[in-house]
Amino acid sequence: MSASVAVLKAEALLFRREPVSVFWILAFPVLLLVVVGLVPSFRAEGSAPAGARSIDLYVPVTVLLGMIMAGLQSLPPTLTGYREKGILRRMSTTPVRPAALLAAQVIVHGGAALAGGIVVITAGRLLYGVALPANLPAYALTLVLVTLGALVSGALIAALSRTAKASTAAATIIFFPAAFTAGVYIPVQSMPETMQRVVELTPFGAASQALAQATSGGWPALSYLAIILVWITVLAGASVRWFRWE
Repeated sequence: MSASVAVLKAEALLFRREPVSVFWILAFPVLLLVVVGLVPSFRAEGSAPAGARSIDLYVPVTVLLGMIMAGLQSLPPTLTGYREKGILRRMSTTPVRPAALLAAQVIVHGGAALAGGIVVITAGRLLYGVALPANLPAYALTLVLVTLGALVSGALIAALSRTAKASTAAATIIFFPAAFTAGVYIPVQSMPETMQRVVELTPFGAASQALAQATSGGWPALSYLAIILVWITVLAGASVRWFRWE
């Protein structure tokens, strides 16, 4: 246990020394929210469905963007790089098992993504008067689930990629459809109904709808949570099945 804690502390320190990862996970989502909020039409009443403002919809969207950055852009090249450099193979000869490193990466990236989400929500409230989630437990539950979904997606990319460059390329390709389903380009609630139904079958699309329901005070539909859980189960199983330590 002490060895695992030491690995976690070391990985947290290394993460803080990676300004690129810190920027994309913690700073970029809130900067995007600030820029979007500067557009007057996005702050206008009735600019979104049900009389809401567009900026109100973009708060959960930018929260999800931070999850995507952590899971798809930061985690895969880190894990693949460790394997490519033989770090995992060398660790297997010590009391610290490679699984401890994997757990540490999940905790560090997941914690950073959740911290980034808090920053976005706070910025939305202070800068643009966006209401805080009315059902905080439901909102938090959804965030934890979608964070796991993003991280296991990244773990699967790392499992299938032989090099850090390959994992970065694969993650970049997957990033764009993931961002679309999260509502980065068009909020899910503003999409045509048919497109919404398709997007809701993806983990980030279901999470976007679930966060919107929690924001308004309700509990997310069980179907949305079930979709996220199914994706987590499938992706986690696949990443464990195909992951190699060397």
